[in-house]
Order: sequence, then structure tokens, then C-alpha cells
Amino acid sequence: MSAESLHRAFKTLADPTRLRLLALLAREELAVHELMEVLDMAQSRVSRHLGILREAGLVRDRRDGTSVFYRRAPAEAEAWQGAWPLVAQALAGDPVAEGDGARLERVLAARAAHSRDFFDAVGPEWDALRKVLGDDLLRARALAHLVPGGLRVADVGTGTGVLALELARLGLRVVAVDHSERMLDAARAKLEREGDSGAELPVELRLGEASALPLEDGEVDAAFAHMVLHYLPSPAEAVREMARVTRPGGRVVIVDFLRHDREWMREELGVLWLGFEPAEIEEAFRAAGLSDYRWETQPPVSRGADLPETFIASGRVGEGPR
Repeated sequence: MSAESLHRAFKTLADPTRLRLLALLAREELAVHELMEVLDMAQSRVSRHLGILREAGLVRDRRDGTSVFYRRAPAEAEAWQGAWPLVAQALAGDPVAEGDGARLERVLAARAAHSRDFFDAVGPEWDALRKVLGDDLLRARALAHLVPGGLRVADVGTGTGVLALELARLGLRVVAVDHSERMLDAARAKLEREGDSGAELPVELRLGEASALPLEDGEVDAAFAHMVLHYLPSPAEAVREMARVTRPGGRVVIVDFLRHDREWMREELGVLWLGFEPAEIEEAFRAAGLSDYRWETQPPVSRGADLPETFIASGRVGEGPR
């Protein structure tokens, strides 16, 4: 490590605002307006410091529609590898950093509330709205990632229970999780109609967040998130939770949109994210300790609709601790 590189590292980290930014971006990917709210600073000041950190290679940015999101980049240079642990240690217990963390939680809660309010308002009408996605084929392809017969699986973000019912009809035992009471009521009504027709299906409905699934470690054999990540405030955290609740050797399966520019989906479908890059999903799987990574893409089911490409990604839960 040269004296010059060490001097450059500490000069970049000498400003307390940049330290606060790095601490926040180490926890969550955030937009400029969210950072402004957490730090209570003007956009010009936040953007200036982000520019310095980006030039130093300490943060990365990506565009999502009209917004730009930032996250802390891995500290690859030797000088940064040595400096960051010292910074993190200094910030531990710091009152300003703790205040930032509390405000960050409120920002993330607002993200989650946006999605929850949308689905509480839509409720059973979601089945009609969902048809615009033309996703029946995608669900069928997602099922191919499971070994059928007697498995216990989690359907994360079950909504009105469409996928949960399909899985149950294949002889799988399903734990269907959603954060909207109204959506679960619609799923419950579907199950009751199945029961009235004489088909008792093994589906258990649970209220909970994708970032804190109401399941024990290794409780299920596989976990699905079908067209769910783009509604979640922290998609990577949801992947980690799915890995946690899946037994060693089981699979985590994600079906979602590739990165796109269909802004109309924010207004009409309430999405938070305009899809994902392959590298983002692979990184989330790797961070969750998933291996045997598989990825495939598919063009829009309906050629005439303004729909983006989709992907199916899956990974296997390792044998070690997660």
C-alpha cells in the first residue's frame, strides 16, 4: 500500500457527510431524494458528496426510470479495505449515525407502505389487473424448477393465491405469505370455493413481510417469489429471507421483469422498481449464500402489449450456516 493511496483514501473519508453516506449505502440502495430525507440536506450537497465517492470508486449508481439509486461498492483497493473497517468501528454507537439509521428505517417503511396500500386498495380486483402481465406461462415455467410431489413450499407475496393454488393442485404443501390483509382475504375466499367444490387443498395463509418472513429457518423445501421483487422496498433482503426459510439443498426461485423503462407500471400497477439487471439478481443470490445459480429470460408473453422481458432465476441453499 503506497503512502499516496492511503492519503487519498483518508482524504476522501475525512468529511463526516461522506462517512454518513457510506454507512447508509452499506445498508441499503437509496435514491438521492431518500438520502436528502435521511440526512436532512439539500440535493446539491448530497449530490456533490456522492460524486466524490463515485469518483473514488466507493459507490455505484444505477438508473431506475427517472430516479438514480446509489449503493456502496465493494472496497477493492487495499487502502480502502484497511480504511473502511476503521470507519465502521468509529460509527458504531455514534449518535448521529444512530439517528441516520432511525430515519432510514422510516424511509424504508414508507417504501413498504406504498406497496401495501396499493394492494389493500386493489384487493380481489388484482386478478383482473394481473391479466395485463400475461403471466400464466411464467408461472408454469417457474414450477419446472421444483421437484414435484409432497414438498412444502413458500409462496412469497402470494397476493390472491393464484400461484399457491396451482402449487397445491400439484400435490405440494404451500405456506402462502402476503403483507396485505385484503389480498389474503381474497386468497382465503378462493380456498373456500375450492373446499365447497370438494377439493381441500393444503394451503396455509400467513400475514407477514417478505423481509421478515413468518417462517422458521429451513421450514420449507423451496421458496417462490413470482412477480414480487419489483414491489419490495428491499429486494435483496427478501432473497436472503427466502434462503433462510428454505432447507439446505432446497431451491429459491424468482420470476420478475428485466430492467425496463415502462413508467406506466408505477401508476397503473403500483411497482416500486422497473425491473432488475441480471448482475443485481446474481449478486443478491450470492449474498444470500445460494449456489448452483440458474438464469433464463423470456420475451413478453403478449407481443402486442407494452411489456418488458422477464427472467426466471433460481439458486440452491447451501449446507453451511446462512
